Amino acid sequence: MLKGAYRDDNGKPVVLECVREAERRIAGSQFMEYLPIGGSIKMVEESLKLAYGENSEYIKDKRIAAVQSLSGTGACRLFAAFQQRFHPNTQIYIPVPTWANHHNIWRDAGVPMETFRYYLPETRGLDFAGLMEDIKNAPDGSFFLLHACAHNPTGVDPSEEQWREISSQIKAKGHFPFFDMAYQGFASGNPERDAKAIRIFLEDGHLIGLAQSYAKNMGLYGQRVGCLSLLCEDEKQAVAVKSQLQRIARPMYSNPPLHGAVIVSTVLGDPELKKLWLQEVKVMADRIIGMRATLRENLEKLGSPLPWQHITEQIGMFCYSGLTPEQVDRLTNEFHIYMTRNGRISMAGLNTHNVGYVANAINEVTKSA
Repeated sequence: MLKGAYRDDNGKPVVLECVREAERRIAGSQFMEYLPIGGSIKMVEESLKLAYGENSEYIKDKRIAAVQSLSGTGACRLFAAFQQRFHPNTQIYIPVPTWANHHNIWRDAGVPMETFRYYLPETRGLDFAGLMEDIKNAPDGSFFLLHACAHNPTGVDPSEEQWREISSQIKAKGHFPFFDMAYQGFASGNPERDAKAIRIFLEDGHLIGLAQSYAKNMGLYGQRVGCLSLLCEDEKQAVAVKSQLQRIARPMYSNPPLHGAVIVSTVLGDPELKKLWLQEVKVMADRIIGMRATLRENLEKLGSPLPWQHITEQIGMFCYSGLTPEQVDRLTNEFHIYMTRNGRISMAGLNTHNVGYVANAINEVTKSA
């Protein structure tokens, strides 16, 4: 239960049928020429519609500077380099905890890092009061890294009302919100719902940055396909920003890969394939949500004295179980169940064949807690 990649109920990797059909359609029909530095224009267009809304005024007004990236990691890395180059006296505030690679990305870009409170171990939920206080106390004009949905590694997301308060406080302080959205569609099964935080910030008049990835929600882990976008003041600024993003990308990797971009643009650009994708991403999300309910149910049936409602209150690929490093070690050594020592469970590793065994083992190691 370590790997952050989706598995079916038999523990096998999945290639979506919409992806297979897209590959059938494009097989032999594409040249192998370089993409532009900014990547596939069609893929970027479809990505913006998915994130900002099909009828977004910002897309119509050409206010978004966007380039294809090497998945979500590459989008974050490009933005970090952009921040360092054009806002050298700023820092990035990163939630505690966050995906470990976030620290590597901004560190290697030479951007100073600070942290803000996010997860409250006592409730296994959001430290909303601490988060709001840290936003308020940060120097005006700071950069904040936010997980748009399915926070990694905790699975704890703010409610819609909390997002509205976060947006209001960030705006009052003149901070810049940068969203990492690795799970649009994969979290709830509904891409529109999973983009709600971003839409709230747009409604409130923020300029935002956004990293998108198609690793999880389209199963394109090895294709490394994503998008970086920045909402600008106007079209003129968007043209200038995109030019600078391309100048950063050029010595870094020259231009992005072709195949994954063509798959994404084919799936999202064809109504029939997009409909199939929406069905398939919901199947993946629903299986994860179902495993959460089953694990909690099993633990409660075993008479565990501990509260387990956080398993179903959290969302997405990961569950912050609340297990201690010592309990995780016991799971590994006595039951051959593997997870990170902070108690993070990859819910995709659970299935109807092993969830009972896992629940029994967790109950056993937490009995005396």
